[in-house]
Amino acid sequence: MADPRRERSDTAPSDAPARALVLVAALLGWMMAGTVMVIVPLAGRAALRSLGITDEAQTGKWFSWFICAFLLGAASGGLLFGWLGDRLGRVRAMGLSILCYALLTGMTYFVTTPEQFLVLRFLACLGVGGIWPNGVALVSEVWPDVSRPMLSGLIGAAANVGFMILSGMAMIIDITPQQWRWVLLTGFAAVPLALVVLVVVPESPRWLAGRTNRAKRNSWPVVEIFSPPILKYTLIGIGLGAVPLMGNWGSANWVVPWSGRVGDLDNPALKAWAQWCKSGGGTLGALMGGWAARLMGRRTTYFVISGTSLLMSLYIFTYLQPGDPSFLYWVFGIGFFGTLYFGWLPLYLPELFPTHVRSTGAGISFNWGRVATAVGVLGTGHLMLVFNGDYARVGRFTCLIFFLGMIIILVAPDTSQKHVGARPPSAT
Repeated sequence: MADPRRERSDTAPSDAPARALVLVAALLGWMMAGTVMVIVPLAGRAALRSLGITDEAQTGKWFSWFICAFLLGAASGGLLFGWLGDRLGRVRAMGLSILCYALLTGMTYFVTTPEQFLVLRFLACLGVGGIWPNGVALVSEVWPDVSRPMLSGLIGAAANVGFMILSGMAMIIDITPQQWRWVLLTGFAAVPLALVVLVVVPESPRWLAGRTNRAKRNSWPVVEIFSPPILKYTLIGIGLGAVPLMGNWGSANWVVPWSGRVGDLDNPALKAWAQWCKSGGGTLGALMGGWAARLMGRRTTYFVISGTSLLMSLYIFTYLQPGDPSFLYWVFGIGFFGTLYFGWLPLYLPELFPTHVRSTGAGISFNWGRVATAVGVLGTGHLMLVFNGDYARVGRFTCLIFFLGMIIILVAPDTSQKHVGARPPSAT
């Protein structure tokens, strides 16, 4: 017997209310994922103090492991839920990914050791990795006739709004070794959204229309995107996704725990302000990333973002200290330029892949960049030990990743004339 909701879905997205519901659900899902992503930068140091890690160098090492748990969990989740999105539907996969990160983040409230925190962090971030490819694929397929720079900017900005929400809460309620667990309870707030997505949100009509063709295909989406002619675009997508992630999580993100230390004193208020300023700049940057790509071209925009992020990071980590009068202004700036990428990526990555593997392709391109980032962050943790907890020296070294982005984009295809659903450039 046919599923009534799925039958209605074939036509529902053509109606304005149904299309609006799809967009709002995807944006809220990614926004709430943003609150999950920012937990470690805001609360990781306080959590480690509470769980018995007091040495600064060891704190930096554990901090890098927590970031790696997020990165590797999100990468694995992008593969798992991206595959589910192509096989079972964008909406089902998106709802399950939200449920995953919501429940497991809330459960982290009860941890008693850093190891427990690490494991639950990894599992929760499976859902964080799953929301991005399915949300992007769903929105781009349900809104094919609307300005894609605008939609990609909204998607890119949504997570940064989540960053700002939790940072704003941290300005009101200090995150200290004595009170940090409340942050984890915010994860449960996404559970009702997950249920609404699973029950109410209509499926992508383009995905539904392709069910018959998918059933006849012998290849799996993962196999296909790692096979010619799509393989080279997958590798380029992974590289282009890795640089922003490594630049932000492996380099620029160190300004947040760094700003929590002014001299030998902890300053949770300044750390919250630093995260808020970085996220505020990021919200604007993500909104403008898609428009910049349209105005200047896909490749030129990426090159300019990489070069500017490199120069700003070098200045911050070389010439500034937390507490300097201009420090937060520069943090806002690196948040803005470093997050222009995340308005660019939702526009560019789906253009590399045809419809039947778009969720898997975009998910792997974006999230497998996290695997490379995790390796880099582990190296950063080692640098923290070598540099005796000196965040600035680590930042000066790790920001060089932006230079690699300037090189990769030179060999990437120009997709500006391609439309969502088209074959990759050489597959015509």
